[in-house]
Amino acid sequence: MNIWDSVILGAVQGLTEFLPISSSGHLVIVEHVLGLKFNDLTFEVVVHFGTFLSILFVFGGDVLHVILGFFRGIFSRNIIRNFSYDSDFRLSVFIIAGSVPAGLVGIFLKEPIEQIFHSINLVGIMLMVTGLILFLTRLVYVREKKVSFFRAILIGIAQAFAILPGISRSGITISTGLFSGLSREEAVRFSFLLSLPAILGANIVELSGMESSSIQGNFLSFFIGFLVAFVTGYIAIRLLIMMIKSGRFSWFSYYCLILGMLVLLFL
Repeated sequence: MNIWDSVILGAVQGLTEFLPISSSGHLVIVEHVLGLKFNDLTFEVVVHFGTFLSILFVFGGDVLHVILGFFRGIFSRNIIRNFSYDSDFRLSVFIIAGSVPAGLVGIFLKEPIEQIFHSINLVGIMLMVTGLILFLTRLVYVREKKVSFFRAILIGIAQAFAILPGISRSGITISTGLFSGLSREEAVRFSFLLSLPAILGANIVELSGMESSSIQGNFLSFFIGFLVAFVTGYIAIRLLIMMIKSGRFSWFSYYCLILGMLVLLFL
């Protein structure tokens, strides 16, 4: 892997991981069109860690409050009472509950699904499905409801579907949040907080196949890939938050619909 490969794959990972346009779908397209791919599991771990840090860089304060709230809650004398009055503890429980569906799918179904559905035509179809979901958010009457246990599970189930290449994780979780009545800010905040256990869990699983010798032999390429993924991930998060707040989240639907049609017609 040369440096330009690292830059391209790092940028694709960073931008598409958080923008609602499907990172897995774009990686399949990049593999198909440019012949580039994550042929090194170690590199994949490195760039995923870069995107993980970009979330912490933006939502670090929220993450700290959730972690402290969790330990404050489980070590309290009355957990049920603490759940009712401590919003940070309550949010930590919702994040754990919402992470269960994706965790189960990742453990039991990830490899079979990737083997069966890793096709360019499926990516085109799923990108159009993502586009349709994003477009339908235009019809949502924005409300100001908070995350509940039911909404957390619902969004968690939606996140599990993002294992399909072409289905955007951020797109489907934020859209589900909006459909369930969350405010724009609450939907995007919970979506990103919910993504942390999923990204961290995937990295832990991938670490088992990681070779330290691979890093030593390609340190510069790996470092550049990590840096590009972190910077582009940060930019993507900030851009998405801005688009959400301005009510232009559905604009991404046109990109997904057009790209999906181009994939089906020409690839």
